[in-house]
Amino acid sequence: MMWMLRRFYHRGRRGKEKDMNTDYREADKKIYESELCGFLPGKILDAHIHIFDQSCKKPDAEFPAKHVYQKFGGVFSYEQCLAWAAALLPEQEFYLNCFGQPSLHSDLEASADYSGRISDNQRCFGMALVSPHDSVESVISRVERNQLIGYKPYLNFVDWKPRNEITIHDMLPAEQMKAADERGLAITLHIPRSGRLADPINQQQMVEICQLYPRAQIIFAHIGRAYYMSNVTGFLDGITACPNAYIDTAMVNHEGILEYAFNNFPRERILFGSDAPIAFLRGKSVEINNQYAYLMGEDYAIGSSIYDTEHNVEFTSFYYEQLRGIRTAAGRANLSRTEIENLFFNNAYNLLRRVAIANYGN
Repeated sequence: MMWMLRRFYHRGRRGKEKDMNTDYREADKKIYESELCGFLPGKILDAHIHIFDQSCKKPDAEFPAKHVYQKFGGVFSYEQCLAWAAALLPEQEFYLNCFGQPSLHSDLEASADYSGRISDNQRCFGMALVSPHDSVESVISRVERNQLIGYKPYLNFVDWKPRNEITIHDMLPAEQMKAADERGLAITLHIPRSGRLADPINQQQMVEICQLYPRAQIIFAHIGRAYYMSNVTGFLDGITACPNAYIDTAMVNHEGILEYAFNNFPRERILFGSDAPIAFLRGKSVEINNQYAYLMGEDYAIGSSIYDTEHNVEFTSFYYEQLRGIRTAAGRANLSRTEIENLFFNNAYNLLRRVAIANYGN
């Protein structure tokens, strides 16, 4: 009955996305038609999207004026997501894996409930936000009552040490990992620390959690936050050997990094992800002197941003820049048409459906 209710909710809301505004322009349409339309497969599963409505926010929680979510009215609902997907991917069937907004603004229980209401484990999969302060009982309740396929920790919830000293084990206590392992749940992990993928503590603990909890499916977001070449080269080897380790491509538009991942990590364990709605902002990530920065075409604050204050450049979305990067890297790495279809859909769909069926039978 719960599954049937979700299917009804999912279908019943689908028509409303036409009323949602999107920042889609004629120049974007030309990029799609000339560069992307013939490359993209008919189905796309975006494995990394933040979705939440007002009910997911704590009372009186508001984002600052320059916060990225202000572009979307302070929320990013399921309807908004479908509207943006319909605009940017007009010829694709769109599927997604989503979780809430991982900040202290969020009510974690309400966020999980919202993800549960919109997910049907067919076209939309959902994960629960979790804090290391949460009891394992509350985490499993959050997941199971909403038939979610796993959870999403975040370093913001580690509040007892400086940000750059946070470890993966701080973010994911052993009790939570054991519960994920027992149920074969998926975890999308944004690794901590300024060194990101190249950090030796991260390198050690990424392999440890995969080996200690072999039934948990660990998705390392943003290719381990590797946004420049020296941060990725030589650092995928440890998790490559772990069959339960995956990477997603969220917010990576660097052709060299994507090509390196395609050539040095099992292609069947690479998932397309975007980090929407941040990916719907206008800009491009660039490597600068063994660092990276976001060149921004809009006055919103994300990470290490450099702004085109004079508006000399016409930007498209980070989403399209990611797709452009994947297209170039796929060509360089000689991905077959089947491998491209797997990257954009089958790899994630098969993983997430397997978790859903094992836990909920649907």
